Amino acid sequence: MARYTGPKVKISRRFGEPVLGTGKALQRKNYPPGQHGKGKRRKQSEYAIQLAEKQKAKYTYGVLERQFAKLFNKALHKEGITGENLLKYLEARLDNTVYRLGIAPTRRGARQLVGHKHILVNGEIVNIPSYSLKPGDVVSVREKSKSLEIVTNSLAGHSARNFNWLEWDTTQMAGKFVSYPSLEQIVELEKIQVQRIVELYSK
Repeated sequence: MARYTGPKVKISRRFGEPVLGTGKALQRKNYPPGQHGKGKRRKQSEYAIQLAEKQKAKYTYGVLERQFAKLFNKALHKEGITGENLLKYLEARLDNTVYRLGIAPTRRGARQLVGHKHILVNGEIVNIPSYSLKPGDVVSVREKSKSLEIVTNSLAGHSARNFNWLEWDTTQMAGKFVSYPSLEQIVELEKIQVQRIVELYSK
């Protein structure tokens, strides 16, 4: 399964945000990486800004270029606002939902749990992180995986109640993907200017 395996802090420093998780290095070096990182930053072109927003979305959700382009094309041909559709499809990915439910502490951790067959969808093992959930689908932890330390520790410090398009049953260690979230409900909207991405692909 293709995934980004490069340095996380470098990516976060490029955007000036903890795109791939929190890191103390970002606090110490709050400037772009490279030998000219501390120098005066040149004004970015419109294309550079649009490209940066696409890259930020890709790194945030752990999606590579080909997958991202396919999702955009799917969003483009669905009725509604393209940018909103794109974020909905990103949120509906299985690895993202496992993370949102609190089963894993990070999206990378969620991807690993899915890939190692610890996660069920509607009672069946699904080991494809990019699997697209539909409203009504139930995501749960495989019975023999419920005692995994990464799962129990993550659930102890996380609550899915922050996301009202999801429902979580603590006793069953299962959550329901109730509906696609509205644009206002997606916290990543504060970091990603999705309209810039639409403009980029519209060229």
